[in-house]
Amino acid sequence: MIEASEHFYHDDPNVGPPDVRTELRGVDYFFLGNGLIQAAVQVAPAGDGTPVGLLVMNPDRLRKKREALTMDPATGLAATRVCIARDGHTFAAAGRAAAAWVQAAPVPTVEVGWSAPGLRVRERFSCPSWSAAALCREIIITNTQRRAAALTVTTGVKTRGLKRSFRLAAGASRTLVVGYTLNVRADSVRGAWRATATPDRAARAFWAGLAGVSLGRADWDHFFRASACQLPAGVSRAGCIDGSIWQYNLEWLRDQSMVALALTMIGATGPATTVFTRLLDKFVTPEGDTLDSSVKRDPADVELDQNGILLCTLRDHVLWTGNVALVRAKWAKIVAAAEFPLRPVFRHAASGLLQNRREFWERHKIHGIEPGMELVYQLYVAHGLTAAATLARLTGHAREAARWDAEGARLRTALLEDPRFRMHDARGFIKRRAPDGSVQETITAHPEAALPTAVPLGGPGPHRINPDTSSALPIALGTIPGDSPLARRTLATLETLWNQDWAHGGYGRYDVSSEPDSPGAWPFASLFVARAAVEAGDSAKVARILNWLGGVAGARAGTWFEFYGRRLAPPFPQVGIVVWNWAELIVLYVHHILGVRPEEGGLRLRPRLLDGLRGLEAAVTVRGQRVTLHTRRRKTREAATAVTDGRVLAEQPGEVLLAYPDRPVTATLAV
Repeated sequence: MIEASEHFYHDDPNVGPPDVRTELRGVDYFFLGNGLIQAAVQVAPAGDGTPVGLLVMNPDRLRKKREALTMDPATGLAATRVCIARDGHTFAAAGRAAAAWVQAAPVPTVEVGWSAPGLRVRERFSCPSWSAAALCREIIITNTQRRAAALTVTTGVKTRGLKRSFRLAAGASRTLVVGYTLNVRADSVRGAWRATATPDRAARAFWAGLAGVSLGRADWDHFFRASACQLPAGVSRAGCIDGSIWQYNLEWLRDQSMVALALTMIGATGPATTVFTRLLDKFVTPEGDTLDSSVKRDPADVELDQNGILLCTLRDHVLWTGNVALVRAKWAKIVAAAEFPLRPVFRHAASGLLQNRREFWERHKIHGIEPGMELVYQLYVAHGLTAAATLARLTGHAREAARWDAEGARLRTALLEDPRFRMHDARGFIKRRAPDGSVQETITAHPEAALPTAVPLGGPGPHRINPDTSSALPIALGTIPGDSPLARRTLATLETLWNQDWAHGGYGRYDVSSEPDSPGAWPFASLFVARAAVEAGDSAKVARILNWLGGVAGARAGTWFEFYGRRLAPPFPQVGIVVWNWAELIVLYVHHILGVRPEEGGLRLRPRLLDGLRGLEAAVTVRGQRVTLHTRRRKTREAATAVTDGRVLAEQPGEVLLAYPDRPVTATLAV
């Protein structure tokens, strides 16, 4: 049984300098990295912590914020701040510092601008090398006075300071460059003056090759660009990914599969292949079960959806890239992952559905989860078996393809149609059924859970587990049509999860009364609903969710916390930056809105133009070829058409199926 201690942490954010806290008032974290080094530019204008500070981490060693290599235990990030002395006065960035991504830069670059009497300062951060564990900071100083100024610039890392003095003529500018180099063996960072921050050819090539997407709204386009810039920075060159940076310091196959899929969609196929290879090698056992929280579980506590998510995302990666060699090389693990959920220990005899005592959001026995059938376990395993069948056909394994197609269809039919055990009722999709077919509606925590009374599940009941945002996933995955009555009922029921006991928007994971942790709105749970809403044609709901993301802390950087609410830390960990948020955002844009969908028989383009948008523009890479997509709203009485220089295999209003390209292709759709 999973022990309660697994959910508790002992890092008290009130101990140490303010910079050790992740939630500073108005804070933004801009993440940079190349897989060899990871950094976050902290912009905290309200004065809780260092207004412009630099955190540098080793992406292969997952640690708390207080353990960042530039964090001093006494002074926090103060040493990383740029200070400029002139005429006996010292100036530094304060509350008015303005930070943003530099859109035209050849590699992801963050600029922070601030001013002082007679001075204008821009600090630009980037990783200019693809082969070195190094970050650069350009300090561009302009003397706005009519007389020359004698200036001294200081910064540093912990107790190691850097200092440069010079005279600056009236109206003149000067650029200083600081390089930060990660020493893996010494587990430290060294700062030094350097001559330039010019990006190398490999770095330019990697970032120039990534997808470009525009929905025609600057704020929403910013979300995609920021996600595409930062997702690769969240992945080490070895494929290591923290489930939530600074929060858990653990890894989940589920999260990393979604990250690998999103990397594939933006064209970062090298890092994506590395992640999938590592997952198959290290996160799938020879028997086929999967690791969560970096741990192998007892069958009662296995997260069965992980097997399906891995197979679905791997199938999509292979269709996007044509990398069938990866499937051949890892075939034994793929077979094990597909077969594991079909073991008798999980099979519910009366329905054929899968059962155990763990749920999607990781509550388990001590939280009151009873043995039964979880919707998402049926859903993802069914889709995963179908995905595995595709991989089998691509590699000549006809017998396995037939078996997995049949098992996937059987499971999908049971969850949708079984007269007693189907996973929906008058409300739409439901979360869990007990072995007797009754719906599990509430949970009661066991005493050994030792929950604080301040969390909902630790207080008086009833503690309801329906509705649950994971119920949106059958719509997002296309298990049922988005315009079906079942989809409409499900989405209507999920509306009760918006603004439950808060007023700032966003969907909670599930009915807040059963929350064993701090209540609040979750970005990636909200994006589940957004993905389903696109399929349902509910533009207003998608817009509400995206606009909410644009109004919470972190929106300026395009970097979102795990959830938004009051964190009880300790006993729970400080809230961190969830890499999965970037992945869900990319999947929403590329798969659902742009409708770029590689299939076994070709490349389907099926864009969905949200209300209020005039058109969509995108350039993605499919099997090594650039595919440029233009979508516009058709005029009154104009037919929905597709004009393309690709080879058309099939066409219907609003979508087209193309042969996989062997050269760059352009398609223009009127929808």
